[in-house]
Amino acid sequence: MNYDILIIGTGPAGQHAAWQAARMGKRCAIIERKPRIGGAGLQTGTIPSKAMREVAYLMTRTGGMRQAIAFDGRSRHGLLADAVRRKEGVIAQQESVILQRLLSSGVALIPGEASFIDAHTIQVADTAGNTRLISADVIVLATGSRPRRPPNIPFDKKTVLDSTSILNLRHLPESLLVVGGGVIGCEFVSIFAALGVQVSVADSHEQLLDYLSEDMVGVLADSFLNMGVKLHMKERVAQIRREENSTLTVLESGKQIRTDAVLYAQGREPNSAGLHVENAGIIAKDGWIAVNTHFQTSVPHIFAVGDLIGRPALASTGMEQGRAAVLYAFGGGTHVAAENLPMAVYTIPEISYVGKTEKEVRQENIPYVLGHALFKDSARGQIIGDAQGLLKLIVDARNEKLLGVHIVGEQASELVHIGQLVMNLKGTVRDLVANVFNYPTLAECYKLAALDCTHQLEQRKNS
Repeated sequence: MNYDILIIGTGPAGQHAAWQAARMGKRCAIIERKPRIGGAGLQTGTIPSKAMREVAYLMTRTGGMRQAIAFDGRSRHGLLADAVRRKEGVIAQQESVILQRLLSSGVALIPGEASFIDAHTIQVADTAGNTRLISADVIVLATGSRPRRPPNIPFDKKTVLDSTSILNLRHLPESLLVVGGGVIGCEFVSIFAALGVQVSVADSHEQLLDYLSEDMVGVLADSFLNMGVKLHMKERVAQIRREENSTLTVLESGKQIRTDAVLYAQGREPNSAGLHVENAGIIAKDGWIAVNTHFQTSVPHIFAVGDLIGRPALASTGMEQGRAAVLYAFGGGTHVAAENLPMAVYTIPEISYVGKTEKEVRQENIPYVLGHALFKDSARGQIIGDAQGLLKLIVDARNEKLLGVHIVGEQASELVHIGQLVMNLKGTVRDLVANVFNYPTLAECYKLAALDCTHQLEQRKNS
């Protein structure tokens, strides 16, 4: 059977590639090896962890924000059950939406494991062992990634967990060690600490989320400490051992940490081993697929998008990459993506940013001013009780353009898009001052921070 385009993987990147191809009138099929569609974004990563985080946040007071929502006395295991039900409900609803969109767009959904026979031919093997060959003029690889599982870590899906298996817990551990202070690790620290688990973190860096601004991470670290989280920074894990009713983690410093469970959250690796891309003439380095600016691999009619090509490995960017690849493949023009991409960490509190950090600006010797606005100084921040929230603007002192927006606090992942839009439209801090924001809103913090910046800029001019 021949198609105009064949997409491997139904995650966010694959979905959007398929929808774009369908909109262009192409005969399109998408292959999925898992029993359920949606990839890690829907089934084992982005959506389920965020759904659980929302329950943890709303049903406890430990986030320190919506203080009117009190702990209702149910058992901690009852809270986990609520979180799991919420997660599974959201997954089911989203899966239905995605399936309906694919089918109504005329996209053929093919179950099975895909592997290359040659540059235009894919073999699909189903769970019964039956195989069939499918060919296509254009092929898009969107197989995503999975948690990194080093062979020396004794994973058992019960006490030594990765970011996929921890989502399937049915009973809360009394204590949990999270190995890794990156995005995934910190998000799960928030969830389980908010649910009453005694959480510890071991990470080799000086600070959590080491690539972010210190002041933003400082607010998160304070929140963690207020929730009873123990931080073991600048520490590396030497060994993890499963014991009868617990785990023992030995750090290189000699320190020993005994907990009911361990979450190992240090990196992800590409889902490319079973594709046999070498049969198509594609060279993969450690499983990662190299692409050009149009997401073409070394074989021009084969594209790769999403986590499979490495950083930034975000669902949002994968969606745009999928669309861009299909547009270019069929001569629909070059898709121009936003220059400044937003990033978000769904911790308690949320952190989100776009653009440069102060460290990067200093390294580039750009003269700048900083504008700050505390959520507690806004009426909305006082209403919701967010005493720690902070919005920071980094502004070029030469032309008054925004270089970066950094936010920590409630709805940070939503608020960041205001700054992103100003940056992508080449606006200045004066545009934020001139804009009118609803009152009371957290968005008003943009104006407060912008006024802080313009005051400093005026002082510079007059000095």
